[in-house]
Amino acid sequence: MFSNIEFIKYLFVTSILLSNIIATKIIVVGGLVVPAAIVLYPLTFLFTDVVSEIEGKKNAHNLVMVGFYMSLVMVLILFVGKVLPPAQFWNHQEAYTVILGSAPRIVTASMIAYVISQNHDVWAFHWWKHKTSGKHLWMRNNFSTIISQLIDSVIFIVIAFGGIYPMTTIMVMIFSQYLLKVGIALLDTPFCYILVRIYGNNREQIQGA
Repeated sequence: MFSNIEFIKYLFVTSILLSNIIATKIIVVGGLVVPAAIVLYPLTFLFTDVVSEIEGKKNAHNLVMVGFYMSLVMVLILFVGKVLPPAQFWNHQEAYTVILGSAPRIVTASMIAYVISQNHDVWAFHWWKHKTSGKHLWMRNNFSTIISQLIDSVIFIVIAFGGIYPMTTIMVMIFSQYLLKVGIALLDTPFCYILVRIYGNNREQIQGA
């Protein structure tokens, strides 16, 4: 199972769903205040880059949309769980609502930012691949992700918090998220090479069997 590219796709969808859940917790990293999803969500761009490199643009786009639809299913299920009547002895309804019943505006911001930035990442990855004639994987991996992360950060913060906080605060929030996302994107480049080599070679072996 772990030698099949499908495993990367499972990791992608799992990471998307978990990111939506843990994003409700706010953490401090190096003095920057960001959602806890910052430790997981940036990796989803690595996974789509790997799928893009091995299986092509169409399959990567389909994977992004699967993540989108599964996120909608998760939101619906969590909402049903919230409105179901709790047992009289269960005193954690408020905690459930705070952690798993994210405000509609936050969920909307997250979903819009996700579908736009992830699809841009797939498009940009293949644009750079064409420009470099299929060479320099590190270039398309980083350049596509860095711009896509900026798009994601701007869209999410503006939709989720615009009009609530001053523009200076909005800019600080965007910069904080983006700075950490870019750092993670740069660090994952060796892993992109490793995963492409592993799963690319395994795919060739399966097709040639």
